[in-house]
Amino acid sequence: MSDRAVVRAEQISLAYRIGKSQTGTFKEHMIDSLKGNTTYEQLWALSNVSFTVEPGQVFAVIGPNGAGKSTLMKIIAQVLPPTGGRIRVHGTIAPMIELGAGFNAEMTGRENVVLYGTLVGREPKVMRNRVADIAAWAELEDFIDAPIRNYSTGMLARLGFAVATDTRPDILVVDEVLAVGDEAFQRKSSDRMTSMINAGSAVVLVSHSLEAVERLADYVIWLEKGKVVMAGEPEEVVETYRSSAGG
Repeated sequence: MSDRAVVRAEQISLAYRIGKSQTGTFKEHMIDSLKGNTTYEQLWALSNVSFTVEPGQVFAVIGPNGAGKSTLMKIIAQVLPPTGGRIRVHGTIAPMIELGAGFNAEMTGRENVVLYGTLVGREPKVMRNRVADIAAWAELEDFIDAPIRNYSTGMLARLGFAVATDTRPDILVVDEVLAVGDEAFQRKSSDRMTSMINAGSAVVLVSHSLEAVERLADYVIWLEKGKVVMAGEPEEVVETYRSSAGG
């Protein structure tokens, strides 16, 4: 494996613990839990997944719903620790793994810019000074002092992406969020992502748009039921995936 890797995953696995109970109501389930009568089973969302991501590389993950793609993104973004194996991440991360994650619906756009920036490790004073430029890029100057509960999905996408990419991270983690918004926003976001890649940022991308994966990615892994089915060049992996799905 390369010494230049900004992300190195070695046999990572993740299991969710699912409670099994024969009781029919929430109250009965809680009583069983307090008495220690509840049993659990493990649901393996990922199993022995290994890969590296290089600086300036677009690394894409494809697969059907429930394959473990979003779980993998959360492990890379260090939101979830793996149950087994090891994940090593070098550098700053800008996670775009869930639209509106890190935002407070009752706060204004301005307040959320500072909040989100602080959550990803930036100084509040710096973020306050960056609000005007972020709002301008997101084309939200007229709404930046309105509570974001009043924002449309597209407006949330623009604000989230603008904050996450206001400074160039070493790793940008993108989970389907670029599929949200109008064509002009998608093109604008793609241009900003391209400039970041050219400057050395790595992008880890989950998308159901196979055309986007073929166009943007340098390397692709295909997940199925938490396991890597195939990994390699985008055209080859995507074509095999399409054939398996009958597409």
